[in-house]
Amino acid sequence: MKFAAVDVRQAASAADIVYEALRKAIIEGDLAEGENLRQDQIAQMFNISRIPVREALSRLEQHGLITTQRYKGAVVAGLSIEEIEEIFEFRALIEAEVIRLAVPNLDREALEKARRHCDAFDRETDPHRWGEINRNFHYSLYEASRRPYYLQNVRSSLDRIDRYLRAQLSFTNGVPRAGREHEAILAACEQGDADLASRLTRDHILDAGRSLMTFLREQRG
Repeated sequence: MKFAAVDVRQAASAADIVYEALRKAIIEGDLAEGENLRQDQIAQMFNISRIPVREALSRLEQHGLITTQRYKGAVVAGLSIEEIEEIFEFRALIEAEVIRLAVPNLDREALEKARRHCDAFDRETDPHRWGEINRNFHYSLYEASRRPYYLQNVRSSLDRIDRYLRAQLSFTNGVPRAGREHEAILAACEQGDADLASRLTRDHILDAGRSLMTFLREQRG
C-alpha cells in the first residue's frame, strides 16, 4: 500500500490531552470568554504538532465551548442569557428522568459514594472545586441509570454552563441551599422513592437556573 501513515494512537492521545486541558481551563474560567486560542502557541506549549491541536479545537467547537471567528480563529465561546436558560430547562428535563431511572438500580456502594460527595460539597470552601464535586455527587447517582447517551448530553450541558454556575454559587451564597437540596435528593434515593428524587432534582436545577438568570441580568445590566 502506498500512502503516508501516521501513528494514530499517538495523535489521538495527544489530541485527548490537549482537549481535556483546554476543556478544563474553559469550564473553570481560566480561559476567559472571547479569549483567542492560537494553534501554534498551544502546539508549542504541549511540544506537539498542530494536527492534534486542530483535532482538539474541532471537538471543543462541536461541544459549543469555542467558536471560530473570521480573522481571529478559535475563541472561547460565550452564552447569552437566553441560551443559558434553555440549557437549564434541558438539564431539568433529562436529569430528572435519568435519576428516576437510576433509583431502582442504586446499591449500597453507590449511595455511600454519593454520601461522600455530598459531605465533601458541604465542607468545600474553594469555589474552583464546587463544580467538580457537584458533578461527582450527581454522577454517582446518575450512573446507575445505565444510560450513557443521556449522561453524555448531561456532561456536555454542564461543560457549557459550569463557569457561570460557579460564579452564581460564589456571589449569591448559593452553596448552602445547593447542599440542602443535595441532602434531600440523596434521602429520596436512599428511600427508593424514584418519583420524589426526580421531582427534587428537577426543582434543584430549575431553582439554580433562576438564581443564575437573576445574577447574570444584574451583572450584564
